[in-house]
Amino acid sequence: QVQLVESGGGSVLAGGSLRLSCAASGYTSSRYCMGWFRQTPTKEREGVATLDSDTTTRVADSVKGRFTISKDAAKNTLYLQMNSLKPEDTAMYYCAAGPSLGLGICPLQPIVYNYWGQGTQVTVSS
Repeated sequence: QVQLVESGGGSVLAGGSLRLSCAASGYTSSRYCMGWFRQTPTKEREGVATLDSDTTTRVADSVKGRFTISKDAAKNTLYLQMNSLKPEDTAMYYCAAGPSLGLGICPLQPIVYNYWGQGTQVTVSS
């Protein structure tokens, strides 16, 4: 059974930083996509950053240069380092995992991912 457990959310002032963590267990495939997504009550879930089993990353234009996705394979943990946070980054952040599509890069579309964590709230105030 695949489990994804996020942590690290919180409230920060604009310009601050947070690091989200996603502890993964039960995913047995050696080829996979993992990613971070976010959603607000008024917007659809959107992809923030993805990483494949070869550590190729993809980052949404809205966070490029500010957010970095990485993983610690030994700890089975995915991270999202968020710097220079803006109020518009306020959202529930979700970790997700799914099969590799063999594209050499993992898509930002949520529909590709079939395992999801429970989410961690990030609130950025001005």
